[in-house]
Amino acid sequence: MTAPIGIIGGSGLYRMEGLALDRAQEVQTPFGEPSGPVHMGTLDGAPVAFLARHGEGHRFTPSEVNYRANLWALKSVGVERLICVSAVGSLQARHKPGELRLVSQFIDKTRHRKDTYFGEGLVAHVSFAEPTCAHLSETLLASGRALDLPLEGDALYVCMEGPAFSTRAESKLHQSWGADLIGMTQVTEARLARESELCYACIALVTDYDAWREEEEGVDAASVLEVMHANVDKAQRLLRQVVPQLSGAPRSCACGEALKAALFTAPEAVTPEARQRLDLLVAKYGYGVAR
Repeated sequence: MTAPIGIIGGSGLYRMEGLALDRAQEVQTPFGEPSGPVHMGTLDGAPVAFLARHGEGHRFTPSEVNYRANLWALKSVGVERLICVSAVGSLQARHKPGELRLVSQFIDKTRHRKDTYFGEGLVAHVSFAEPTCAHLSETLLASGRALDLPLEGDALYVCMEGPAFSTRAESKLHQSWGADLIGMTQVTEARLARESELCYACIALVTDYDAWREEEEGVDAASVLEVMHANVDKAQRLLRQVVPQLSGAPRSCACGEALKAALFTAPEAVTPEARQRLDLLVAKYGYGVAR
């Protein structure tokens, strides 16, 4: 079984009406173990693959998540469109806890992430000017509006390393940049989705106001979890609306050819180890294992 639509999020997303997950597939990757098995099944009849970003029971910090293995595992089971769901803090008063946002741009402040498949024998530089798939995001936005959900698009997301939340000074700095949201995971998934030639979109669940509001205590994990659990229902409704629409629909964007102009190493200079390791991504461009 293959699944052209993948979803990364918390295990709470799995418990939704219309979702039937009948197989947990352990996937081996050249980049180590994913956070957990890929759960395969259907959502209202449409094939889907789910993966818990932080592992079952939330065992990995944002820095510990093996993003490369997670994205590779989803690519290997046939995923072409990837929807990532994550909690975020709001950096602007207009983005209120309990609302949903779609991310269109990132500022990357991570420091300890393995966020590329390339190097060590094969060099690639993908275009990342527009880090999300506009078509996928537009489909999500239209579906959210049809459901009358508190959803808006075009959010600018600051991705911090974590696991600690921001200082008040950091939060005010990010706000002064004009950023809308802050989180700890999405830019890494977006980069690897682009290298994997997946359409990528992020549903951001606003849980708090980070630390920039002087009149409030700073954010804490307990308050984040409380609002996030209330938000999961909205994300589930949105996924139920959009996944059947996308199922079987051809891709009309350029995401599926992101590596076409990105591979820099001369074919004859690519090492056998790199060809073997990256075959899933580059075989169609003649850089994989000889056949």
